[in-house]
Amino acid sequence: MAGKAFKKFLPLLDRVLVERVAQETVTKGGIVLPEKSQGKVLEAVVVAVGGGFKGKDGDIRPIDVNIGEKVLLPEYGGTKVVLEDKEYYLFRDSDILGKYLP
Repeated sequence: MAGKAFKKFLPLLDRVLVERVAQETVTKGGIVLPEKSQGKVLEAVVVAVGGGFKGKDGDIRPIDVNIGEKVLLPEYGGTKVVLEDKEYYLFRDSDILGKYLP
């Protein structure tokens, strides 16, 4: 499934395409953080998901996340994909650490 704004790329099997959330560069107190002190962005929004994968029993296992959900990514991994001059990352469903509840 792909989001309404994203129709030119569809992940296969158990892959999930995400867009990293922009990191805050200013603290709540108004202090500007230098680039070196900012960590890697580990939060992202799901923009497209594959159809799932076949388990050992032959049944299709659906993806655990849905389009529009905010997820927590591992510090390393993922494949960078550039589409329409924007950066996205492709992860396997099993690589995603968790999702944030609304």
